[in-house]
Amino acid sequence: MSHGQSSWGVFGIFLGFITGAVWLLFSVLGFISDFFGLLGLGNLGNILNILIALIGFLAFIIFGLFVFKEAWRRSR
Repeated sequence: MSHGQSSWGVFGIFLGFITGAVWLLFSVLGFISDFFGLLGLGNLGNILNILIALIGFLAFIIFGLFVFKEAWRRSR
């Protein structure tokens, strides 16, 4: 835990990658819009579904890049 690095390391980055993938998958499969529909937030649920899909996609890409960079650095 020296040099300003967190104790999570690769596991924390991989957890962010998986979380982004799960949110993106839930959004694409329609679980999120169905959930907001059950709450009675029809049109707002569609907008939130798009926002959650976008955030999930960005988390998937950003944390995926971090996983790749960390794996590349450790493989040398």
